[in-house]
Order: sequence, then C-alpha cells, then structure tokens
Amino acid sequence: MQPSRYHLALRSLHWVCAVLLIIGLVMGTFVLDKTPNSSPEKINALRGHMIFGVLILVLTVIRLIVRLRSTHPKPVFTGIALADRFAPLMHWGLYTLIFVIAVSGIGIAALTGLPEIVFAGDGILPTDFKDLPPRAVHGVVAKLLMLAIALHVIAALFHQFVRKDRLLSRMGFGK
Repeated sequence: MQPSRYHLALRSLHWVCAVLLIIGLVMGTFVLDKTPNSSPEKINALRGHMIFGVLILVLTVIRLIVRLRSTHPKPVFTGIALADRFAPLMHWGLYTLIFVIAVSGIGIAALTGLPEIVFAGDGILPTDFKDLPPRAVHGVVAKLLMLAIALHVIAALFHQFVRKDRLLSRMGFGK
C-alpha cells in the first residue's frame, strides 16, 4: 500500500532545502550581484553563499537517495492533461537545476581560486566573474530555478486552494 505522505526525511529535507535555496538565490541576486568585488563585504557574502551552495548540494543528493529508496504517495492529477504530464518533469527539473547551479558554482570557485581566497584569506578576488563560462551558466540557471520554484509554489497552491485535494499535507508535518 502506498503512503499518503512522503517519508519524514523527504519532508524535512524538502523544507530545509527550500529555505536554503531561497536564501542562496536572494544572496546571489541581491547581495553578490550588487556588491563590487573590491568591497570587503564581498568575501563574507561569498563565504555564506558558497557554504549554502555546498550544503544544498549535499542535502539534495541525500534527498534524491531517500526519494529513490522510499515509497511515496501516488501522483495527484489535476484533470488538466498538460499540467499532469508536466508535473513529474518539473520535479525532476528542479533536481536537475539544483545540480547544474551547484556544479557551475564549483566551476567558478575552481577557476578563480575562491576557496583559498574566501576561506583561507589567501589572494584577492578577480576584478569580475562575468567573463567565466560557469558564471554565465550559474546566472541563467539561477533565474530558471527561481521560475521553477515559483511555478512549483503556484501549482501547490492551486492544488490546495482550487482543487482542494490537500496536496500540501503530503509534504507537511501536521496530522
């Protein structure tokens, strides 16, 4: 018999990752992009952003392993054929975007020596990151991830308040 809710570990990881992703995207968009590399605050912002990024990657790998090894509820259908076909693609797309943004962030760090600069205080930041190919990928994927998260939230709210199928209870903690 299939459960009516996701495994507790999946529910916990979902919400922890959601919060970390939002913080990481806000930091990248409104702090890092707006702070010049010559500013001393940039190092601290990069440190936090990098820690969040690695943490999100590790938690997402754990989440994916738990997802693949645990039983989960049957899909909930909206009756809208396109939406019903798109939903699984969106969920796997979110995982894919998280992995791509993490790998591109690691690429930026590797090409610029960021770990030594940010965590060991050894060296100075490059004048600009914008010419690095992984930086371009990181920026585009950040925007795609924001869009995917927004669509995910809208779909969940549609299920909860329009369809009234209690979809959110599958990922919630209450009874």
